[in-house]
Amino acid sequence: MRVLKETPNYPSPQSPPSPSQVTTSTSKTDTVNGSHEFKISGYTLSKGIGIGKYIASDTFVVGGHLWAIYFYPDGKSTEDNSTYVSLFIALASEGTDVRALFELSLLDQSGKARHKVHSHFGRALESGPYTLKYRGSMWGYKRFLKRTALETSDYLKDDCLLVQCTVGVVKSQTEGPKIYSISPPPSDIGQHFGQLLESVEGTDINLEVDGEIFPAHKLVLAARSPVFRAQLYGPMRDHNTRWIKVEEIEAPVFKALLHFIYWDALPELQELAGLSSKWASALMAQHLLAAADRYGLERLRSLCEAKLCEDVAINTVATTLALAEQHHCLQMKSVCLKFLALPENLKAVMQTDGFEYLKESCPSVITELLQCIARISEHSVVSSGYGSEAALDGGDVIGRRVKARVY
Repeated sequence: MRVLKETPNYPSPQSPPSPSQVTTSTSKTDTVNGSHEFKISGYTLSKGIGIGKYIASDTFVVGGHLWAIYFYPDGKSTEDNSTYVSLFIALASEGTDVRALFELSLLDQSGKARHKVHSHFGRALESGPYTLKYRGSMWGYKRFLKRTALETSDYLKDDCLLVQCTVGVVKSQTEGPKIYSISPPPSDIGQHFGQLLESVEGTDINLEVDGEIFPAHKLVLAARSPVFRAQLYGPMRDHNTRWIKVEEIEAPVFKALLHFIYWDALPELQELAGLSSKWASALMAQHLLAAADRYGLERLRSLCEAKLCEDVAINTVATTLALAEQHHCLQMKSVCLKFLALPENLKAVMQTDGFEYLKESCPSVITELLQCIARISEHSVVSSGYGSEAALDGGDVIGRRVKARVY
């Protein structure tokens, strides 16, 4: 018997090695930029406030962090004896080692566009972006401009200054290879449920509102609203769950509520209100917010709150503030109080019927409004941690030189 012996097939020494798999990734570092314009009215009255005391802008968000502009009419340093005005940008939210680029500009108001600009942008920085170590850290200039030069310049007009600040927060991310790039279509479940409402197909309940009948589906109502769920399926449910009379709500408002329950979106409010008034949509949003709160529809409540904050105005702010107080809408309340705290707004609002309603229905809010007015020039950011304040004219707080530009 002959035995066959199999010989392994080894690669020839001259054969090239098989290629190995190579993967790639890319690190991208860029800035997320945002700007804020700070108007300082009544500059003359701010003089004499005291060295080291400041006027602060409202906070603004760039790159996921809060920022604020600080203007020192009498300067920040006692050694300068109020010869210069000081200007700084500060980190106003919690954060450590926030790296950013900055630009501080005092705007020329003569139309010649010869602005005074100190900027990190568009130039090479030997030490890279500036790093703010913690909340309250600042970048800016103790000797931004001599007061005598400022007061005879085109930067000052009608006793007002305009300061513009641009912040570029440094962000880094690493991207790997994309295995696929299929984009799924957006959700259309709201459209399907909305069409179900419009077709009236399979409805099993009628809701009577102010004499008008709205057919609906019990399961949809119960799934969307905890109040409807308790009313239709809870232990204390109504005996007749095929016909329910809804009290203390107007038919157009309930129609908008039902539209949101099915479509998960706001309808055209002014059209539903049936009014051509400029404030019709705001009035409808006020009623709809109260209805959303009544039926536990948190998303609808938030949408109405956002709508009312966008449309805050002299004619509506008082009633919107009363609504915010009654339904515990803290963000909307804050927006209204800030709007009212401006003297030119408050004087006009006090002439409206809405302000009388606010005083009668929510007297405690008037006290809060007075407190808000009293602290409008104060700011919560605490400036600290700079030791001997060794910033030099034309440099930042650690002495790095950043050349001023005038356009």
